[in-house]
Amino acid sequence: MKKIYLLLCLIIGTALTVNAQGDITFKETTHSFGKIKQNIPATYVFTFTNNGAKPAVIEFANAECGCTTPVYSKDPILKGKSSSIKVTYNAVNMGIFKKNVNVKFVNTGLPVTLTIDGEVVTAPAKGKSK
Repeated sequence: MKKIYLLLCLIIGTALTVNAQGDITFKETTHSFGKIKQNIPATYVFTFTNNGAKPAVIEFANAECGCTTPVYSKDPILKGKSSSIKVTYNAVNMGIFKKNVNVKFVNTGLPVTLTIDGEVVTAPAKGKSK
């Protein structure tokens, strides 16, 4: 009986979590910068809409490393309104990159993962053409 009760609680909890996250709709969750110049930060703005009945609040937005910085409003996003999360990659290290930012909304289950990728290339020397 305990196993059935535990399974039922797990199913209901999962259903509530999925429903809560469905209230927030991101226009897109991935962005590819393509080739970007070394030492020139690259920024992309991810937009989302609150389709839920209650105001949405971002609990946190964490990047997986110090080379990526998310910036977002701490104000509640009212029903039907949109907001954004600005993600900047510092582009110091050469080569291909793929970075994630986990965005967690208050009263939701799992965070939404935003992904940026691209390739950092050497900036041409000043005074020289390509």
